[in-house]
Amino acid sequence: MKLAVPRSLRTRLIVAFLVVSALSALITAALTFRQARNGILDRTQNTVVHDLRLQIDSLAPNLPTDPTDTDLRNFSLQLDRAGGARGWHTAVSRAGGPLIGTAGPVGDSLREAVHDSRATFYERVGRAAEGPQLLIGMPIAYDNQSTGAKGTGRASGLVVYAVLSLRAERADISALVTAAWAGAGPALALAVVPALLAARRVLRPVRQLRTAAEKITSGALDTRLDVTGGDELAELTGTFNTMASALERDDAELRRMEANARRFAADVSHELRTPLAAMAAVTDVLDEDARSGDLPPDTADAVQLISDETRKLARMVEDLMEISRFDAGAAALHLDDVSLRTLVHKTLDLRGWREPEEVTTELPAQDVRIRIDARRIDVVLANLIANALRHGAAPVTVRASATGATLVIEVADRGPGIPDDVLPHVFDRFYKADTARARSEGSGLGLAIARENVRLHHGTLTAANLPGGGAVFTVTLPSRPAQGDSQEGPS
Repeated sequence: MKLAVPRSLRTRLIVAFLVVSALSALITAALTFRQARNGILDRTQNTVVHDLRLQIDSLAPNLPTDPTDTDLRNFSLQLDRAGGARGWHTAVSRAGGPLIGTAGPVGDSLREAVHDSRATFYERVGRAAEGPQLLIGMPIAYDNQSTGAKGTGRASGLVVYAVLSLRAERADISALVTAAWAGAGPALALAVVPALLAARRVLRPVRQLRTAAEKITSGALDTRLDVTGGDELAELTGTFNTMASALERDDAELRRMEANARRFAADVSHELRTPLAAMAAVTDVLDEDARSGDLPPDTADAVQLISDETRKLARMVEDLMEISRFDAGAAALHLDDVSLRTLVHKTLDLRGWREPEEVTTELPAQDVRIRIDARRIDVVLANLIANALRHGAAPVTVRASATGATLVIEVADRGPGIPDDVLPHVFDRFYKADTARARSEGSGLGLAIARENVRLHHGTLTAANLPGGGAVFTVTLPSRPAQGDSQEGPS
């Protein structure tokens, strides 16, 4: 089963803070419990060993030099009574022999350790019936004859074993564990407050950065943030301000350069219109003389060349001025009620494109009237059809369909299609698929102007390749019914 990971940074910070707090509390509680447990047991152990030693030193001198089992049993009973509230049970062993007294069984490891040494040994054991117990093995030594010190002379061969229940100590330890768990809950609950404060303090600059980034994305490049503190978030805020300043400078520079370029193109185009008009008038007269045979053949060819180049230059100037109007936002949309069938055929007739040799049309059986800028859509269709005839293969198919929501016009050719690396750039200005081709019949702005005219109608213009070969350009326009008429779809 996959655990869900919290997505919110605030939630993750709080969870991390609580996890760290919980681990810290658990580690502290574990260490404290260990120290307290060892302290309780060691204190009990040391106290019992001390008291047992006092009682043995007090009662041992009364033992005979060669005590009988009855003497040892009485000695054990005296030690039991001397234990009082501690409730220990003792037994005496002679030279590793059987235990004589009231103490329960003692492990072999403790008996061997005491038998091989004159020191006191002890161990803590846990038994199912009796519970935890402290076992003590303490050898009895005779008094030193020279100093009179008790228990410091020769070994007697007797060992006292004491068994003490640790139930009370275990109860104290259990109470300590219960108190630790009882305090962990409120501690974790209280840890939520600093966790919320810490998360709020950390996330405040992050939220400010997000808000500032959204403002910059919307175009407010003058957005800046106040830098407070000296931590990593403050450094990030300073870096953000530096980035915003660089973006603002670059944007201003690019806008200035773009405005200068547009102004230059518009000014040059405007200045060229007057001399080009005069040149066109002269070349028209010379064309008539060349066609009538009044000029020598070489001169007629030169005149024809000049006339063609003048017309190309005039078209390029007109295209530059048109694209400049789009860039300046000065292009106006003049809507009118137009017949779709009339619009398409008028475009073909004005350019002299023959049907069906060069262009075939597939229009709705029932004519559709739409509300558009007829001049601009005529430019769109003319550019698309001319581009298809120039780079594709005839006949070019013009297919139109209208619904209650949109008008779709497709212009498809039968050529090889558009290369995949060229397809994303077909609407770029002055883009040439073949960089070795220095000149072309068009200005390189036809498709860009077509797309701008479609955008002006709040529509879209896309390019794609047909599965069977050839390219297709699709114009999608919002359908505006003619005033006073109902718009009908294709039959």
